[in-house]
Amino acid sequence: MHIPDGFIAPQFYLPAYLVAGGFWVWASRDLRQRLDEETIPRLAVITALAYVVGLVMLPLPGGSSGHLVGIGILAMLFGIRLAFLAYSLVLLLQALLLGAGGMTALPVNALAVGLIGASVMAFSMRWQHRRHPLPYLAAGAYLAVILPALAVALVLGLQPAIAHREDGTPLFFPFGPEVVVPAILLPHLVIGGVEALLTLAVWRYARSRGWLDV
Repeated sequence: MHIPDGFIAPQFYLPAYLVAGGFWVWASRDLRQRLDEETIPRLAVITALAYVVGLVMLPLPGGSSGHLVGIGILAMLFGIRLAFLAYSLVLLLQALLLGAGGMTALPVNALAVGLIGASVMAFSMRWQHRRHPLPYLAAGAYLAVILPALAVALVLGLQPAIAHREDGTPLFFPFGPEVVVPAILLPHLVIGGVEALLTLAVWRYARSRGWLDV
C-alpha cells in the first residue's frame, strides 16, 4: 500500500520525517542487545519474506498500490520495534531498487504500515487467549493491513487541502478522502484476509520450530 513519490506535499512529508526519525531512534535503542545469533537469521528471513510478498503490487485508483505486507508476521515474531525497523528497511530497499514508494513518501509509508501495523498486531497478541490464539492472530494480521490502508488513504485525501493553487487546484494529489478512502480500503479488505492466512501459516511453522511459546 505504498504511496508513490510526488503525491505528498513537503508541508506534510518533512514533518513526517521528523516524527519517523524519532520513532526510528526509539526502535533502535538497545538494538545490539536484542539481536543475537538466533534472532538475526530469523529476522533476515522474515524481512526477506516481507520484501518478496510486497513485490506483487496491484495499482489502485486511489494513488496507492495493493499487496501483501508481512508486517503482522514481523511483529508476531520480533515485537514492534524490530518489526518497524525491518519494514522500514523493506520500504527503503523497494524505493531505491524498484521505485516502489519513494523517498518523500518513505516516512509516511513507514509510520502507516511499519508502526501502525506492528502496533496493531502486538496489541492483538497481548490480548490473545493462550489456549485459542488463532482468532487473535488472524484478527491482528487482518487489522495490521486494514488500519494502515486507512491511514494511507486519509493522508492522500488530505493533500488537496494541504497544498493547492489559489484557485483551489491541488498541487500534488488531486482526490479527497471521499474518493480515496473507498478506492484504497475496499481492495484491502480482501488483501487483509490473505495476509491473515499467510500469518497463520507462518505462526504454525514458527511454533513447530520452537520460535514461539503459543
